[in-house]
Amino acid sequence: MSRKCLRLDRVAIGELAEVGLAVGPGEIVCLSGASGSGKSRLLRAVADLEPHEGEVWLGGQAQSDTPAHRWRRQVMLVPAESQWWADRVDEHFPERIDDDDLESLGLEPEVMSWQVGRLSSGEKQRLALLRGLGRQPAVLLLDEPTANLDEATTQRVETWLLTKVRILGRPVLWVAHDKGQIARVADRHLRIDGSRLVEEAMA
Repeated sequence: MSRKCLRLDRVAIGELAEVGLAVGPGEIVCLSGASGSGKSRLLRAVADLEPHEGEVWLGGQAQSDTPAHRWRRQVMLVPAESQWWADRVDEHFPERIDDDDLESLGLEPEVMSWQVGRLSSGEKQRLALLRGLGRQPAVLLLDEPTANLDEATTQRVETWLLTKVRILGRPVLWVAHDKGQIARVADRHLRIDGSRLVEEAMA
């Protein structure tokens, strides 16, 4: 899959107005802001899961000209609370998962044969990330992808994600609260302030 830029052109949803943003291939832009400020809604707008004003572009492809199901395969949202619709974990993965990826995320290969009900919230979160990347999207939208993890596992996931993003050259919008995490993973940090996105200086 070719490497493409994600671009938001005067996107407006909720209190956010005329958001303009470009995220290049392999670039991670972290979004922060107060609870209820619109971080998750902005990601859902980019994923074509909520109606909004303005346009979202993937390279030269406009969201408004693309069938929703096709757009969502390319612009992959991994929400804070993942969805599971089958009984077993492996039923959610169309192809075999590399054991090295499972190990990098602190998971045993046997987890793929488990019942979903056996998974902890942290295991679900890591497997949802693996599932999302396995579909080979052109863009990743991550809504607090380590919220349910302890510090050591969080840093394992960060290392794995950073490696994947750099190798694959995917633009990433990553909602995060922790300043330490933002400093570790972000190329740029944008904070929602009222109706605007404000760029924060990187440490």
